[in-house]
Amino acid sequence: VPPATDLVLGATAGCLACFLTNPLEVVKTRLQLQGELQAPGTYPRPYRGVLRATVAVCRADGLWGLQKGLAAGLLYQGLMNGVRFYCYSHAEDAGWTEYPGGTVAAGAVAGAVGAIVGSPAYLVKTHLQAQTLSAMAVGHQHNHESITSAFKSIYQQHGVVGLWRGVTGAIPRVMVGSAVQLSTFAFAKDWVCERQWFRKGSWAAVLAGGMVSSVAVAVAMTPFDVISTRLYNQPVHADGTGKLYRGFLDCILQISNKEGLLGLYKGIGAVYFRLGPHTVLSLFFWDKLRNMVQ
Repeated sequence: VPPATDLVLGATAGCLACFLTNPLEVVKTRLQLQGELQAPGTYPRPYRGVLRATVAVCRADGLWGLQKGLAAGLLYQGLMNGVRFYCYSHAEDAGWTEYPGGTVAAGAVAGAVGAIVGSPAYLVKTHLQAQTLSAMAVGHQHNHESITSAFKSIYQQHGVVGLWRGVTGAIPRVMVGSAVQLSTFAFAKDWVCERQWFRKGSWAAVLAGGMVSSVAVAVAMTPFDVISTRLYNQPVHADGTGKLYRGFLDCILQISNKEGLLGLYKGIGAVYFRLGPHTVLSLFFWDKLRNMVQ
């Protein structure tokens, strides 16, 4: 499949998966912001676990609250996944994935480029998904009225640079996630086919590859996901610098010191339940769309 076609297919696959998994993204964001920079057991917990947090979101924001930030999420997935799969397809055509470690490296580089391109959309998505009633609020509340007003407000206050605030957390997040996802998916799919458990090109082989990827991605990516959410959502000074964290490393140190190492794994249940279906669906749609085009 030509890289340009993979761009469209990757964007389409990511958007289809996003529409189905966005409720878990909302829950994940709330869990990761809960108890920000506070010691365990010293703060109220309106969100407890994935299922109870889902119910809490519905009670506070209504059923449609589970789709908060959907437009920004779709924009992010379209940009990030389109660029990511485009770059990965180029790497495949160039033969880079045939070298030892080539799949991991190609996935990481493709993820980094995708993260940079999609960062403004992820920033707005995080702001919108964190917003709720004051009684249920966790993290800083930016109080945007819509995706359009969010982009406009950020641009007017901090310029173009402000739209890429928090990208230092997004790049390692997507690099790690993309490298693990694409490498384990390709390996697992080939592995089950070689052992003749599933027929090559079958939906079962694709799903098996995706399920293995989702476990690996959740374990490797959650700390980076927490850091990314915190950097994107923190309040900022007039000059655009963060009021809570100076950057990626400072965020790691502050969370570890004040919330403990387990603070870096906040919301891992929601991360897996969101990444599991999202990984399976996005890679399944991508693989099947590719086959249709071929």
